[in-house]
Amino acid sequence: MDVEERLDDVLSRIRVSEKAAKRAEGVVMLVAVSKTFDADIIRPVIAAGQRVFGENRVQEAQGKWPELKAETPDTELHLIGPLQSNKAADAVALFDVIETIDREKIARAVAAEMERQGRRPRLYVQVNTGLEPQKAGIAPEDTVAFVDFCRSQLGLEVEGLMCIPPADENPGPHFALLAKLADKCGLTRLSMGMSGDFETAVSFGATSVRVGSAIFGAR
Repeated sequence: MDVEERLDDVLSRIRVSEKAAKRAEGVVMLVAVSKTFDADIIRPVIAAGQRVFGENRVQEAQGKWPELKAETPDTELHLIGPLQSNKAADAVALFDVIETIDREKIARAVAAEMERQGRRPRLYVQVNTGLEPQKAGIAPEDTVAFVDFCRSQLGLEVEGLMCIPPADENPGPHFALLAKLADKCGLTRLSMGMSGDFETAVSFGATSVRVGSAIFGAR
């Protein structure tokens, strides 16, 4: 299959999963993860109608997305990889959604840049549901307090929570945990599920799924 056919297949699987979970059709948004792929590979996916994309690295996104956004202004770009504080200015300038707010230093840097630039990308807090030491994300037990800190101390409007379950574990309990934490925070947006488990994520209440290889092919 070419990228357009793979895109159609993923969207169809999302719709089937919504129906199986007795959720409204179209409630789950697809974030097409275009990391490592150049603009010429991304353009056919845009031409096929996809408008929401995810990138892991600020510097890589800067090399292709200003031109792509100029060509198709209604595209929406999500940062789904770890953010370093020295990249906060660039991230706020380029991305429409930053999904990886995961510690006080990053939250403060993003808040300062949003104030300085007058630009307000939507924000998600990343939760390390598996408490993996090599992975970004705030600990589950600290999530509610951290979201409150972002809101009350920094004036940030947190839109939702995001997680990446451990690769060698059943993702279901991690998705269930993220949904429970979101409920405690009064949040309704859940970014969870990737190429290998997005259908499971839909069944646990995902409102957006981040799918790359199932659309673009192996990296």
